[in-house]
Amino acid sequence: MAELVTVAHVQDIPEGTIRTFFVGDRHLALAKVDGAILAIEDVCSHDGGPLGDGEVDGYEVECPRHGARFDLRTGGVRSFPAVVGIRTYQVRVEGSEIKVALEY
Repeated sequence: MAELVTVAHVQDIPEGTIRTFFVGDRHLALAKVDGAILAIEDVCSHDGGPLGDGEVDGYEVECPRHGARFDLRTGGVRSFPAVVGIRTYQVRVEGSEIKVALEY
């Protein structure tokens, strides 16, 4: 069962950026695109690179290591060298709090 966990606040993520947050042993990357907050696993499926250090271009994030690109909404691969998608998480904004649905 998923539990909603407060991970950050809306003001922590400027528009068009991605930031890394840690919840227990999980590394999450949260991006803000067109006012929407999107959450992904902070690990590139190609080589384990930190997606939270990548560049956001529209609804895509580019891994800073080898340039693999992923759709922030679905986790789907948008560009090689990655061939496997990444995990996405459901997000709910309550007031200024960003809550992410995590399964334990």
